[in-house]
Amino acid sequence: MTMITPRPLIAGNWKMNGLAASLDEARAVSASIDEHPAGARVAICPPSTLVHRMVDLLGGSCVAVGGQDCRAEESGAFTGDISAEMLADAGATLVILGHSERRAGYGETDALVAAKVEAAIRAGLEPIVCVGETLAEREAGKTLEIVTGQVRGSLPQTLAKRDFAVAYEPVWAIGTGLTPTIEQIEEVHLAIRAVLRDEFGDWGAAIPILYGGSVKPSNAAEILEAREVGGALVGGASLKAADFLTIIEAA
Repeated sequence: MTMITPRPLIAGNWKMNGLAASLDEARAVSASIDEHPAGARVAICPPSTLVHRMVDLLGGSCVAVGGQDCRAEESGAFTGDISAEMLADAGATLVILGHSERRAGYGETDALVAAKVEAAIRAGLEPIVCVGETLAEREAGKTLEIVTGQVRGSLPQTLAKRDFAVAYEPVWAIGTGLTPTIEQIEEVHLAIRAVLRDEFGDWGAAIPILYGGSVKPSNAAEILEAREVGGALVGGASLKAADFLTIIEAA
């Protein structure tokens, strides 16, 4: 079975930003896309406190709402955590997993990320699985080794024939204003594609590979035109509707 090449995915990761007033930005994004349909799929992943309210606000819109992380377990004594089932119950349809801020700040391993992916599948969520190297790893010439290892270790075989995305986010480019060259982006995305084909066959040939790391209106078009770039995972620029819409229009 060969999957039809999907539309690009532009996902906004609000991280630990956003209060009730911030919903106006999501409303503006939704209104603009509903009036002028985008060529890409669009998602916003707000903090968990806003997931349900954003779903209610955007009900019927083509803008999907996602979570930023989930626990591998379905429920239990895990104070402060949120399960995939809770996100789905709040109306989310996607979830970001394995972001470098989780891997570095909370010690998340590939095995833990894979367990969270299993949880997302269990709850019917579409996972966006993040991978990426640090500056030290790039300078040591280990970029492809690190990234392809994360892809293999973080994607369980149960993803076969299911919707998911991989997001390449070089750690040294996140929130720094720095971006790799187009050649560097293409090199990594081509390597990720090779792993996806090897692991999932024809299905892996069409899984979207997003780029993330200081994506902004001024560089989005060039990045999104690069080989094997199937969308973007956008951080700070997704907090303002005008900036996010410019990136969406570039896809």
